[in-house]
Amino acid sequence: MAAIAVYVLCLAGLYVDQRHLIFHPEPDYTAPGSSNSGRAYVEFPVVTDDGFPLKGWYHAAAPGHPTIVFFHGNADGLLKSAPHGDSYIAAGYGFLIVEYRGFSGMPGSPSEEGVYRDARAYLRALAAQGISGNQIILFGHSLGTGVATRMASEFPVGGLALLAPFMSVAQMAQLRYPVFPAALFTTERFESFRKIALIHCPLLIGHGLSDHVIPDSQGRALFALAVPPKALHLFPGLDHNNAWDAFAGVFIPWAAALKP
Repeated sequence: MAAIAVYVLCLAGLYVDQRHLIFHPEPDYTAPGSSNSGRAYVEFPVVTDDGFPLKGWYHAAAPGHPTIVFFHGNADGLLKSAPHGDSYIAAGYGFLIVEYRGFSGMPGSPSEEGVYRDARAYLRALAAQGISGNQIILFGHSLGTGVATRMASEFPVGGLALLAPFMSVAQMAQLRYPVFPAALFTTERFESFRKIALIHCPLLIGHGLSDHVIPDSQGRALFALAVPPKALHLFPGLDHNNAWDAFAGVFIPWAAALKP
């Protein structure tokens, strides 16, 4: 009986604390000009439809180049994400780092529905600046792939790029906690597998074959559900957080071939 009680208590703890297990916000805001990695950017303020004032970091595209909208992972923020834009900015692309509520000193607390609202606010703000959907490429990493995939199912965009994606948070929870029925109790689900077949823009997926956070089987499975045009690149020896350069090496020529 004691073992059963401990099991139930652990399961209850996972259920109650799941948002804290999924989201690990960077607590502080840094202005882009006050750090070396942020010097290429300016602040990009938005207000969500439920009233949260947020700030992303933005570098405008060179003439004739699309804008990449980047959705970072669950433990990142503006400052950590800024260097990931270097290769794309050098190639002339615009780069907008979306920041979520509760991250990088932004107000509020993150949730699945909340970060979707945040993402929509940035895309609408770009549209208000005259940047059309076919000039936008959505780029997600890790948890951000769930946000990018959802946005690609809602907004017409020129392309969708996913680095280290997953099928759903529920599936990842079950992999992480196999002794519990974790998938049944997951409320923050990010169900990319339900959205990917609804997306008809060009798709690029990259995954490190040594990824110890999200196994490459998740990226392969998501790719199998997607409709063409699509491309999958697997990177031998690379893990969850060190495939940036390899992915940029395939992303930039892929994006250059897209028809606006």
